[in-house]
Amino acid sequence: MNFRAGSRKDELEINLIPLIDVLLVILIFLMVTTTYSRYSELQINLPTAEANKPEERPNQINVAVDGQGKYVVNKVPVPFRGPDTFAEELRRAAGSIADPVIIINADAAATHQSVVNIMEAARIAGYSRITFTTQATRK
Repeated sequence: MNFRAGSRKDELEINLIPLIDVLLVILIFLMVTTTYSRYSELQINLPTAEANKPEERPNQINVAVDGQGKYVVNKVPVPFRGPDTFAEELRRAAGSIADPVIIINADAAATHQSVVNIMEAARIAGYSRITFTTQATRK
């Protein structure tokens, strides 16, 4: 005998509340067990280049800086008093050359600030062609 012949069937529905509860527990577990590490120091290996020595070009200015912060422009020692005065030294070294190539020879012990000083002086002087020299690896 069918006692429910006249009644309709209830629609099935998925209860999402237990699923949400389980996901929140998993999320809390992952947040608690995750380790956050800070890198206070990075080990950086600077690149070396393997290329042939370029030919000497007459429209270049060689700027060297050593580990003590002493600057040399075309083999003439120049004191660094600021980017503006160093830009004047670059203009004097360029002479009549319109847009010389600034070649920066920085010692490995030289600070990044000393290299940025040269780049800033070249920008003030209006020179946009800057390149760096590297030491070839010995085999």
